[in-house]
Amino acid sequence: MAKKKPAKKSDQAELPFASVSPGENGGQTPGGQQASTVPPAPAAAQIENPKSKIENAEPPPPKRKKGEKVQDEMAPLAQSYRNWFLDYASYVILDRAVPHIDDGLKPVQRRVLHTLWDMDDGRFHKVANVVGATMKLHPHGDASIGAALVSIGQRAWLIEPQGNYGNLLTGDEAAAPRYIEARLTAFAKDVLFNPKTTTWQLSYDGRNKEPITLPAKFPIVLLEGADGIAVGLSTKILPHNFNDLCRAAINHLQGKTFRILPDFPTGGTADFAEYNDGERGGKVKVRARIEERSKYLLAITELPYGVTTESLIESILAANAKGKIKVKHVDDNTADKVEILVHLPQGSEPDKVIQQLYVFTSCQVQLNPAACVIVRDPKTGDDKPRFLGVRDILKASAEATRELLKRELEIRLGELEQQWHWDSLERIFIEERIYRLIEKSKTWESVLAEIRGGLKPFLKQLRREVTDDDIVRLTEIRIKRISAYNRFQADEAMKKIEEGIKETKANLKKLTDYAVAWFEMLQEKYGKGIKRKTSYDEIEQIDASAVVSANQRLYVNREDGFIGLNWRQHEFVTECTILDSVLTIMRDGSLKVSKVADKIFMGREILHVAIWPKEGDTNFYTMIYQDGATGKAFAKKFQIGGLNRDKLYPLVKSENSRVVFLEVSAKEKDMPKSVHVSLDGRSGARVREIDFDLTPVPVSTRTSKGLTVTKWSIKEVKRNDLALK
Repeated sequence: MAKKKPAKKSDQAELPFASVSPGENGGQTPGGQQASTVPPAPAAAQIENPKSKIENAEPPPPKRKKGEKVQDEMAPLAQSYRNWFLDYASYVILDRAVPHIDDGLKPVQRRVLHTLWDMDDGRFHKVANVVGATMKLHPHGDASIGAALVSIGQRAWLIEPQGNYGNLLTGDEAAAPRYIEARLTAFAKDVLFNPKTTTWQLSYDGRNKEPITLPAKFPIVLLEGADGIAVGLSTKILPHNFNDLCRAAINHLQGKTFRILPDFPTGGTADFAEYNDGERGGKVKVRARIEERSKYLLAITELPYGVTTESLIESILAANAKGKIKVKHVDDNTADKVEILVHLPQGSEPDKVIQQLYVFTSCQVQLNPAACVIVRDPKTGDDKPRFLGVRDILKASAEATRELLKRELEIRLGELEQQWHWDSLERIFIEERIYRLIEKSKTWESVLAEIRGGLKPFLKQLRREVTDDDIVRLTEIRIKRISAYNRFQADEAMKKIEEGIKETKANLKKLTDYAVAWFEMLQEKYGKGIKRKTSYDEIEQIDASAVVSANQRLYVNREDGFIGLNWRQHEFVTECTILDSVLTIMRDGSLKVSKVADKIFMGREILHVAIWPKEGDTNFYTMIYQDGATGKAFAKKFQIGGLNRDKLYPLVKSENSRVVFLEVSAKEKDMPKSVHVSLDGRSGARVREIDFDLTPVPVSTRTSKGLTVTKWSIKEVKRNDLALK
């Protein structure tokens, strides 16, 4: 028995196909192109045969001539790679990562929603079944389909969830697809689906048809928000409030100005001063809402957008471990609403801790919107990514909604007029007993001729010509219907049709008012009780150094050259904060500034260690060093000046130099005036003890050489004027 070939995995590259263009199916997209009133039957998919690739492969490249460059830009392989990359980049941008402006959906989202609409019977469907059905349209595996469905279901605007869909607040994941269910919401059915105005294309394998875009009559991308990373670009559209969008669309249709600001499902307070209409380069600061329940208890009740309770608590504990803040413990009581309790130690200042939470944890984040959508070029018909402002997106959606409503009205008018025509023909056919004229007809042609002749006296009552199809349809009326025909009921039905025609024509004449009424209906039907969750206010920048607590202890191991925090076995230097920088001067005359850390190597034989002031070091330094090149000793006075962190600066002029005296003074008048120098007994100097006057030594920069003290090797230097200080 022959073995079956294994099924092709969904993550393998699919075969390219030729999609059906709007011209081929007689329709157009909601952006203004005409769509077929009845969805066209899908033609056979134009799937490329793998064998043809081999048969039609390009001939091998010509042999390289002598002196010709190996990496020629026109070499076939280089050109192929360039083309492949562009194809891949275009595919990722257009078909995976970026939503389309027409319906605000990415392809996987569109396919999930279309599948749910196709399966819709009013009941919930297992998500596993929906994922399996969607795979007929989406060739990238079940994981991306399930993730997209759960993401839409968590917002609950388009998909009604049932079961454990996870939690946006806590970051908990949804249950497995076999345990949860979904169905379309009434809102989704109202604003997303209409086969009569939908443009279709073949699926990736040509076996099914799918919508190019859904005929959305609402700015879905602004309601839901969008995130996506493609090749060379990314999109980040923040979610907005439903009622805000309805009012903004109405204002635009009425020619009024409007402004829309994001509204996050997790609440919080946001500063939109630099929002820049959601375009690239904009910034939004978002803060958690923190309440002071008691002197030593804080409660976080709202989160910044994109932050979960789990990630927020982790950031608090991490900041506490690093000494940036001090908390006793954190409790997470989040269920339907956020409640994180932060317990503070005795002696804490709640106001200061709140500021520290904003600075050092995820209680405050910065969002960088970049509203990128796929837009169809009206000249070429090609889809291209474009960066737009959210107002531009809303305007485009409102205009597209008006055009879709116009097409629906035109289709409705055509259907009503067709129904009026047919009901009129039926009434004439039955009331004037034209059906009796065909009793003696023996051929089909004579039947049609008799009916056409019988209708001739009544043609003036009709609004269009009678076609052969009309006559054929009259022959299909059953005797039971003729015998049960009720003229009063027929007149009532005709009256309703005429009223419908009149109303539809009136709506077409006042299309803008009709579109405004559409958004008002949506707001009345779905917007009750939906208030903004995010408040907006100016958020001032907090200086981290101003709120951080000096709760760390700095220690030094001078001999080995290490400094660190909380080393109780070594020499204590000073109390500091986790944000401070440390200045060290080593025996070899080098200087270095580094940020405090648990343990960091600065340089062997540390002579001086101190916290580097944030406003700059204003101290005065007196130093005597033995020059490694000449052997002479030099005295210098200096101020350090500006420094870069983690860079080694020399205070001496040559290698192998050695600092023999160093003193730091807060003021210039406090600098030593004289020092007592003891020379090395092995130096050969006749005089072993000398006093050196430092008053002639000028205060200069740290790079100065200084004045000569002696040519002999120095054993020890002491300050003479300590008693006078």
